[in-house]
Amino acid sequence: LVEAGVREDELARLHSPIGLDLGARTPEETAVSIAAEIVSARWGGSGHALTETDGRIHHDA
Repeated sequence: LVEAGVREDELARLHSPIGLDLGARTPEETAVSIAAEIVSARWGGSGHALTETDGRIHHDA
């Protein structure tokens, strides 16, 4: 990517590999894990199971 002209600050924004470890076995489950990481990154989620967390489930938008 650097050879193609992508800047270092742009590279720093990339996530690879993408997805949360859900134990996915199918393409559809892999898609769910990728979507889950995107939502987590967007809203600041921890990625932990809700049974392991305290406090509110839904946060203010």
